[in-house]
Amino acid sequence: MSSLSDIDLLFKVLNESISASKFIKLTLSDRRDKSNNLKNVFVKPVILKSGFMLSFVYRHPTKDITKNYETGEAIVLLKDMLDKGFYKADLFTTGNDLHLTLAKNGKSILTQTSAAILQVPAPEHDKTKKRYIKPGHNIYLRELGVTSAEGLVKSDKQDKFRQINKYVEIVEGVVSGAALPSGFQVVDMGSGKGYLTFALYDYLTNTLQLSPHVTGVEMRKELVDSCNQIAGKAGYSALNFIAGSIENAEIPKADMLIALHACDIATDQAIYRGIMAGAKIIMCAPCCHKQVRKSMKPVNEIKAITRFGILEERQAEILTDAIRALVLEAFGYKTKVFEFISTEHTPKNVMIVGVKAEGEVVPKKDALQKIKSLKALFNLEYHQLERLLNL
Repeated sequence: MSSLSDIDLLFKVLNESISASKFIKLTLSDRRDKSNNLKNVFVKPVILKSGFMLSFVYRHPTKDITKNYETGEAIVLLKDMLDKGFYKADLFTTGNDLHLTLAKNGKSILTQTSAAILQVPAPEHDKTKKRYIKPGHNIYLRELGVTSAEGLVKSDKQDKFRQINKYVEIVEGVVSGAALPSGFQVVDMGSGKGYLTFALYDYLTNTLQLSPHVTGVEMRKELVDSCNQIAGKAGYSALNFIAGSIENAEIPKADMLIALHACDIATDQAIYRGIMAGAKIIMCAPCCHKQVRKSMKPVNEIKAITRFGILEERQAEILTDAIRALVLEAFGYKTKVFEFISTEHTPKNVMIVGVKAEGEVVPKKDALQKIKSLKALFNLEYHQLERLLNL
């Protein structure tokens, strides 16, 4: 049997199973070009607002991309991918399963087995994720290179766009639980290229209809100038960027202080400035934990862990951020530590959020005692945030 007839038979059964509502899934595997980072393609039925379609999941080493196609278009794409991209196809239906293997010399083997799944799962329905930031007609996303001139998210910026929306989702939950004053001041320490700073201002102002003033602090003057120009183009009159370091920048009164991926003790400096400013909200996503790693010298059973470099590094990260959270609690902040989304610059994905509670007597002695006990356990000489606050 020729490879063409094998392929024809596979697609004949595929079409029949779709028509009879017996189609379960189809997978493509065994790449022809091993340098291609598209590893597999998975196809299954899905019900969208527009009707029945086939959902393709393109599996890459670091991400999945999902696209939906009408049946006719999907069949054309599958034939093309079998011809050029993959050597194997596995079709699963409630009647039977077909397994096609193609060879480099053009020969093929098509085998049939009993159905592994006897009932079609309920087709997935449209699960459009909520987008907190809209890409269409968005000036700052276009200027920052996230979207095209047509308002579409660029393929190489999909991860960045997801990070922006996840960040805004977190901000929404935090802001809703804090009593921020009218015209509150937000300071974003280490704002970089401004992706998240712009998104924050956009969401607070245009979606929540609040009236904040947002200031981005960044050491690199060229980025400050660029972000201020983009803010002007977008008509964001209450958003500005200033040059300076987290430690020394002259900032306005901060009701909400943010520091994302500030390296090592820069995160401690940001938390310190937030506490000293009496900020209602402090949000940090720490990066690097060198100070504690160098300062902790356990002499007890913990030493059995820290003698391994990678485990010592992770233990230092946990200890550093645990003490930061306890310091915030000591100063009257209700504190949470949870996963954020890492960036292309760092795999770190921990977010520390403190929301100041009213009427607390600070510093709280029980939180300070916990810090003292942790330091003793790890024979930690000092923690930078503790030192900045003269605890």
